[in-house]
Amino acid sequence: MPLPQLSVCTLGPRDVRLMRAMLDMFGAAFEEVETYIAAQPGTAYLEQLLASDTFIALAALKDSEVVGGIAAYVLPKFEQERSEIYIYDLAVDEKHRRQGIAEAMITALQRQGSVHGAYAIFVQADYGDDPASALYTKVGGREEVLHFDIATPSVPPDNSSVDSQVK
Repeated sequence: MPLPQLSVCTLGPRDVRLMRAMLDMFGAAFEEVETYIAAQPGTAYLEQLLASDTFIALAALKDSEVVGGIAAYVLPKFEQERSEIYIYDLAVDEKHRRQGIAEAMITALQRQGSVHGAYAIFVQADYGDDPASALYTKVGGREEVLHFDIATPSVPPDNSSVDSQVK
């Protein structure tokens, strides 16, 4: 019996079904069902996101099954007419790992980078996530950086202009 052929495709606004399958796969791969599966966005939201010039979703398919995915953001730069791509999420279904799927998706994202005028792709990995660190070291250069999350209020106090609150 022949092995299923791997294909990596860029999702567009008509690919909401594949995007939902990718979200399901992320939820299982990251063990974060609540984040990725329980409260998925509506169809119109996903169509708009997938049509955006600043979001890239790549799905790795074997036959018609989503076995891997990348969700990335195109960040237009201000200092030059160019952009960077940030890989927000990358996962491969557990039973399909160690088959070159992640590298194939990164290669496809590099081609997308050319289309978007990107000069670099960057990604973060958690300490202790040795498989991710090994993959990213293999395909790119490693930098040691600090990452900070800064919370924002859900609604500006008294609903006044944000600009008027900056002093």
